[in-house]
Amino acid sequence: MDNDDLVLPTPVNFPAFPYDPPYSIQIDLMSHVYTSIEKRQVTIVESPTGTGKTLSLLCSSLSWLVDEKDRARKGQLSQQSLSSAAPSWVAAQALDIRKRELEAEDKEYEERLAKARKTEAHFRILARARVTKKQRVTVDLVQGHVDEDAYLPDDDCENNQDNFSPAVRALMAKSGVDKNNKRDPASQGDEPSCTKIYYASRTHSQLSQVLPELTKLGFKHLALGGAVPDESTMRNMSRVDRDPCQKKRTFGDVDGDKCEVDQRQWRTVSLGSRKQLCINEDARSRPGDIDEKCRELLEGKKNTRCQYLPPVGDDSRMLDLRDQILASPKDIEDLATSGKNVQTCPYYGSRRAIPQAELITLPYNLLLQKTARDTLGIDLTNQVVIIDEAHNLIPTLLSLSSVRLTSGILSTSLKQVSVYYQKFRNRLSAMHALHLKRLLNFLDAFQRVSMDWVAQKLSAKSKRQDTEVMTVPDFIHRLGRKVEGINLLEIESYLKRSKIARKISRYAVDVSEGEKPERHSSGVATPPLHTIEALMLGLAGASEDGRLIFSAVGDAVEIKYQLLNPSALFRDVVELARSVVLAGGTMSPISAVVSELFTYLPPNRLTTFSCGHIIPASNVQTLLLTKGPSGLDLEFKFAQQSNPQVVSELGQIVLNFCNVVPGGIVTFFPSYASLNFAREAWSQSGLLDKFNVKKKASVFLEPQESSGVEMILREYATAAKTHMPLDKKTGAVLFAVVGAKLSEGLNFSDDLARAVIVIGLPFANKNSPELQERMRYANQAEVRSGIRRPVGVKDAATEMYENMCMSAVNQSIGRAIRHRGDWASLVLIDRRFTLPAIRRKLPQWLRDDVAVCETFGQAMKHLGNFYREKRQRTA
Repeated sequence: MDNDDLVLPTPVNFPAFPYDPPYSIQIDLMSHVYTSIEKRQVTIVESPTGTGKTLSLLCSSLSWLVDEKDRARKGQLSQQSLSSAAPSWVAAQALDIRKRELEAEDKEYEERLAKARKTEAHFRILARARVTKKQRVTVDLVQGHVDEDAYLPDDDCENNQDNFSPAVRALMAKSGVDKNNKRDPASQGDEPSCTKIYYASRTHSQLSQVLPELTKLGFKHLALGGAVPDESTMRNMSRVDRDPCQKKRTFGDVDGDKCEVDQRQWRTVSLGSRKQLCINEDARSRPGDIDEKCRELLEGKKNTRCQYLPPVGDDSRMLDLRDQILASPKDIEDLATSGKNVQTCPYYGSRRAIPQAELITLPYNLLLQKTARDTLGIDLTNQVVIIDEAHNLIPTLLSLSSVRLTSGILSTSLKQVSVYYQKFRNRLSAMHALHLKRLLNFLDAFQRVSMDWVAQKLSAKSKRQDTEVMTVPDFIHRLGRKVEGINLLEIESYLKRSKIARKISRYAVDVSEGEKPERHSSGVATPPLHTIEALMLGLAGASEDGRLIFSAVGDAVEIKYQLLNPSALFRDVVELARSVVLAGGTMSPISAVVSELFTYLPPNRLTTFSCGHIIPASNVQTLLLTKGPSGLDLEFKFAQQSNPQVVSELGQIVLNFCNVVPGGIVTFFPSYASLNFAREAWSQSGLLDKFNVKKKASVFLEPQESSGVEMILREYATAAKTHMPLDKKTGAVLFAVVGAKLSEGLNFSDDLARAVIVIGLPFANKNSPELQERMRYANQAEVRSGIRRPVGVKDAATEMYENMCMSAVNQSIGRAIRHRGDWASLVLIDRRFTLPAIRRKLPQWLRDDVAVCETFGQAMKHLGNFYREKRQRTA
């Protein structure tokens, strides 16, 4: 009997939600997500910042998980009852025994985690009292004969089609993991894999906000023998009866003490890379790639095995760390601390905790790349995937599928493989020799094509441009007949399976440095063949959707492989998972996400949800400004961005706004070039000094280097929050760039942004070869799908081009209005914002309440009235 035969009804309310009552839009959002998960749908959710998006996503998905576990339990018992041929009283008794066994298993597991929590607390106390000494790692430096066998590929890779070396397979076998990354139930019978929620976001800093929200939820603890009402009963109880610790929501209430009596501890794992979780200070302090250093220490040759990995045959330390990880939610920093406390690797410890985890937080790249999922042992089959900040998803997918290769990497790879093959070809098995010979043929042909391309480019008679785009079939044809017959996927699979790239690279480095195989240099570089592997995988997997872009860089060439179809990489996730939720504060235009990722989905599997804002309508005003103070039409196209008259008019606009806007003003330019031109022009005309006079504070500009962002933000925040008597101007002006460092992920709440100004439409550079190919592909894909647009309607490429622009605008707009009590003006400066096609792509919560200002005086009147009303209310 399929458990899905017991359909879960969508709850009327969500008792675990920490605030009473939830806002109506929160109830609607949670109901929508719950229903989408239950119906195995893909859904796109837009919930503006400040509406409790993260809390609502967690509450709805975990509420479904609770009900799903209850359904699975009922399904098990029902199946046993139906399959029994015994008399009814015997079957009833057997059913009761089975029910008690399942309850005992739950109790035993919870007691084990409770014990782990006590152990963890004990280790924390010891850690505070411990004096940490600098770690000393000694490496056995064996003198004498050079052992060339260390460079030979492992013989057993011929018979093992997995991606792991013998040492790693030994560790996995000891850990109860088979070669397909599946856990062996016999080795960990008490830890069967369970249904999970995978919660992904772009960065660890964004994921760090998830666990504090998780602790606010009021799910009841699993019963340890006591009577705890089930979820359906709880929904019919009053909130106070359900949990006396629940508090009444008050305006502006975001934090507070929370009673944790009987509160459920979700088994949560935060996944990260070695760079975030490695606690081996010796490995971290050496230059080079941390992943390669970790793999060498994992091999454990010549007494160099990492001291934080358990000895072969002793898994108790890793199991203890696994239980501590599952015992209470931990972010990446907490995981590293726990690993240090028990002197056990948290990177591998977190991987051991995956099967029994209920909630897994991880960055995009670990979820979206199949190779990363396989390495971590992540199986998305029938699981729930939530992708937060999903406005970044399409650019991330395109970035993950691109490979950049320089002629230097190509030349080094060819040289290393040639030297290795000539040295060891008589000692290689037939299989290894065959694959390496094919690899050599591919690299040799590849270098010939790249050198010919550069030669033709440098030729005086050549009319070849600095950039050329090739399709995959065209590129393979140029490589020649000898390579056309090679199965690139087979070669890529061999390189990954045998791990021979590391041996080839190590041999080349050791030969060039005159070092012996046991005496490793301090730096461990990433083998250049890894880039070749990634390129081969792309070439083999996307003949129609991939492009190679050759670009001249001086006398050399750079080759970039770009996948044009972002859905190709994501489709695997969608087809494996039970349900996928894409969520973001500004997902508009949602049509762009659908057209680029989900054209293949049937209509009944795809849903969308866009909710309004929790702020009163009077707390935000949106103005579309079409004319400047002198009556000049405002259309900030690329050619106008360096027009002195237009830039001067723009400066007067912002300067006039400074007269009426209190606190901070964040102004977004379409590009760094336009920002720098305006700064130079205003500086020469003396206009920049007038800003300082008007706002009584310095003007701040977004730095192009990331290292300067934190200092600028700190100084701007101090200036923007400076309060002076009401008759004096206060605050600051911050000039930033759409799509750059300050346009997303930052919180400009309250006085940090009483106005957000967006100058012009930040269209991407149409001369970019990558963009040209994407636009061409979008039109071709639409033609192949049989869609015919009416005459006069924009084609798919133009639609995508506009969507990219408006998605960036919407992200910039979203920096303001961060909570229910916040208020600000949003001013969009460009006549083109009034076009219906553009206005439709603004966020839903503000698009229907937009004031079009045909004169500058109208804009000043709107602003004056808005801030006067706010000032009076505050007074």
